[in-house]
Amino acid sequence: MSSETREAINAFAIDVKRGLDESPKTLPSRYFYDEKGDELFQKIMDLDEYYLTRAEFEIFVRQKDEILKCFLGNENAFRLVELGAGDGTKTKVLLSHFLENNADFTYSPIDISENVLEQLQGDLKVELPSLKVEPIVGEYFSALEDLAANDKAKEIVLFLGSNIGNFDKSSGVGFLTHIGENLSAGDMLLIGFDLMKSPQKILSAYNDKEGVTKAFNLNLLIRINNELGANFNIEDFGHFPTYDPITGETKSHIVSKKEQTVYVEALDESYSFDAWEAIHTEVSQKYSMKMIEAYAIESGFEIVKNFRDSNQYFVDSLWRKL
Repeated sequence: MSSETREAINAFAIDVKRGLDESPKTLPSRYFYDEKGDELFQKIMDLDEYYLTRAEFEIFVRQKDEILKCFLGNENAFRLVELGAGDGTKTKVLLSHFLENNADFTYSPIDISENVLEQLQGDLKVELPSLKVEPIVGEYFSALEDLAANDKAKEIVLFLGSNIGNFDKSSGVGFLTHIGENLSAGDMLLIGFDLMKSPQKILSAYNDKEGVTKAFNLNLLIRINNELGANFNIEDFGHFPTYDPITGETKSHIVSKKEQTVYVEALDESYSFDAWEAIHTEVSQKYSMKMIEAYAIESGFEIVKNFRDSNQYFVDSLWRKL
């Protein structure tokens, strides 16, 4: 086992212990994404109920010309930095268009999952062989700090897919402010926001008929079993999402179906669950345009342009660092 793998497992164990010791219990959503989790999330994005990916894809297909014009401004060269690149399905629409228009840019996808980046880089070599790709495995901020110290080109950061929705208001502003601290005045951030809409439309996206989202959440318990030696019986847990149309918060929970005790070997600890006790796993915030405007101002940015899909489900908001 490499030292990097050992460190990752230790960090995982620490976070699991911290979360299961809390009341109510929690588990960090970032640990959804092992190899199996990546595969399940790709399936989620193809579901009929999961409108987010299609909405953002439509924005890029229909408005790629205007996006490129805004990215270029009065300059010719830039570095396109994507946080949490995934499989790059939507981003490839932009990358292909930029190459077709002879834009001078380098693409740097950043992801905590080395598996995802290897797959993405392999796909890009085949699909866009002329693309300059410099992937970075790791946490967002350490990667951005390295780029800020060593790269003088204009930087445009992509944070797509409504990933910002995994933060509450305070931590979201803190996250975006931290991104801005690693950018220079005039650098840009294109950030995806899922907009408030029909509550049933939103809830269905997190509770699909095929049960893929359920499997995605429960895979976190399987990962704890496999990596930390726990004995979660997956059949004894369910998945339960909620949506609050007043605050815009969608929350996901793993729920214990009965009173039970689970042992985690790596922690040498046992954890008791009451019947129907919930483990909170994820927040997926939905936004009004007023909320987005406030986010930009509080984070040290100004809004350049908002790109929306035809159904008004989603917006990619382009910000400039002040």
